Amino acid sequence: MGEEPKNVDFVKGEVLLFDKELNWTSFDLVQKVRNNLCRAVGIKKLKVGHAGTLDPKATGLMILCTGKATKQIESFQAGEKEYFAKLKLGATTPSFDLETEEDAQFETGHISKKKVEEVLQQFIGDIEQIPPVFSAVKIDGQRAYTHARKGTEVKMRARQINIKEIELVEFLPNQIEIRVVCSKGTYIRSLARDIGKALESGAYLVGLRRTQIGDFRVEDALTAEDFLKNIDKFVTN
Repeated sequence: MGEEPKNVDFVKGEVLLFDKELNWTSFDLVQKVRNNLCRAVGIKKLKVGHAGTLDPKATGLMILCTGKATKQIESFQAGEKEYFAKLKLGATTPSFDLETEEDAQFETGHISKKKVEEVLQQFIGDIEQIPPVFSAVKIDGQRAYTHARKGTEVKMRARQINIKEIELVEFLPNQIEIRVVCSKGTYIRSLARDIGKALESGAYLVGLRRTQIGDFRVEDALTAEDFLKNIDKFVTN
């Protein structure tokens, strides 16, 4: 939307870029934007949708579409995504991230920077990936995380995804940071789990930031706080 507020038509349709903060769900962001827009514009209902979920423990770029622009959501979702992910080595969690406590520990003494770089290359291209059980994938009409939080055992089916680029950004004895460019449907949490296994150890996600979706970059996004603070300026006639 640019750096300066400008008059826009949210009913006709706008594409908004947000930098989602930590511990917000994607629905939290959509709901807050929708409620405040309805109040500012003076209408009871407004279509607002997002083009790709981010987990509560992830930050970064989310595309929100309003009004008739929601018809573009599917095309935005199809775009390649770029992520920067921090992985803790030597342990796993049931959710593959910080949402749940560690359930197993592993040796890390054999893991070198060279070994990590070699292992990462195994994931480039079309690969089969099993989504996390703590995810929004539907199983028997319910989200998988609903089953998982009840302690119900469910079988997740593998799906084909594409990793276009993956590189090591930082190597520490028990933590690495990687940059990933991937297709729609990729779970970076599952990638973290699989990298841990390939390293003959364990790993889980301790930080995730989405920096790009298609041609949209997080540098051009607003925080929810910035947007809501200036919302009256955006809708002023």
